[in-house]
Amino acid sequence: MEILNTAIKFALLIALIISPVILFNNLRKQNFKYFFVYYLISAGLITFFLILILAWWSHFSTELLLSHYGYSSGDLNETDRMKNVAIENLDTVKKLRISKMGIGWPLKAFMFYPFYFPYLILVYLGMYFYKKKSNQKVSLQKV
Repeated sequence: MEILNTAIKFALLIALIISPVILFNNLRKQNFKYFFVYYLISAGLITFFLILILAWWSHFSTELLLSHYGYSSGDLNETDRMKNVAIENLDTVKKLRISKMGIGWPLKAFMFYPFYFPYLILVYLGMYFYKKKSNQKVSLQKV
């Protein structure tokens, strides 16, 4: 169960890293007049949606693991919540419960996005100069 949760989180992180590059290449083929604006708006919306999904999945997977270990979060007191948890899983459940506390997943997503947004600009600049350099090499080889 933990491996599946980690695999999904890892896949979402890979999507966050790769999606701006794929979007750059797809938009580049369409020759927009204001390419940078189209790229920033579309990449911003797509990656913000992915960050929301990642933040939600982090919260949901913790809840899923807690219920898998027998923790009942709907009960009123701590002894009722922990009555179905096996003794060998008590430490894991306590760690998961503590990690769940704090700010909610929407606020985590909104707080993370300003740190992620410069990555979109770096990808744009990197891909722009890479394409420019590779086009120069092709034109030099034709001569």
